[in-house]
Amino acid sequence: MTRKIARAFACPIFYEQAAEGGSVASVPALPGCHTQGETLEETERNVKEAIALYLESLADHGETIPEEGPSFPGRATVPVHGPA
Repeated sequence: MTRKIARAFACPIFYEQAAEGGSVASVPALPGCHTQGETLEETERNVKEAIALYLESLADHGETIPEEGPSFPGRATVPVHGPA
């Protein structure tokens, strides 16, 4: 009997507070993979499920997992013109 070797996929996730409440999570390594939740804990559960489904879909279509490129946080400051 052949056993499948389980492996893990780890990648950065970006969380943001949603304007309407709750939070949103996105996975830059998996284009289009994002979700939301009422609480951070719910959002974390949802993003793990979204990642698992994304990876399952890749496997079902014979596609490979995208290589994760380097990522780092950044911030830009730009002038704002107009009424205060």
